[in-house]
Amino acid sequence: MTPEIKIAPVYDDASPAVIDLILPIQTIEFNVNVSLEDQPDLIEINSNYHAGGGGFWGIFVDEELVGTIALINTGHKAGAIRKMFVKKEFRGGELRLAQRLLDHLIAYCREVGMTDLYLGTVAQLKAAHRFYERNGFQKIAMSDLPPYFPRMNADTIFYHLPI
Repeated sequence: MTPEIKIAPVYDDASPAVIDLILPIQTIEFNVNVSLEDQPDLIEINSNYHAGGGGFWGIFVDEELVGTIALINTGHKAGAIRKMFVKKEFRGGELRLAQRLLDHLIAYCREVGMTDLYLGTVAQLKAAHRFYERNGFQKIAMSDLPPYFPRMNADTIFYHLPI
């Protein structure tokens, strides 16, 4: 049976499910030294993402939240991708959930007139690096980030995509 897949905006009321998805991926699976206290945006999704003209989306398989992607509108016709995570058992394969999330975010960016996307990530996420590079993102030096990019302390690798 084909699973039902849906991408939908998520808001503050989904914060517990978002935290339950993201925090174990960061801390247990990839051993990134980050806590919930370091990420208050996971609790206040509305004010950190939606209110500024960005967004926060979840991908649901048969109504279970299995992935997320977020966008901060940084102004300057640019955005910063945040919180792109997919549960391990839903990565890759024929469902292509990460690709669907990224395509959805890029379509939104085009719709609202953004011309540039940036993101920061950590060295441990090698598969994520390959994914971004397959999607046309170019690795850039931290010094090449625009001054309005909201850098996270844990991030050491940065990417740019003109859209």
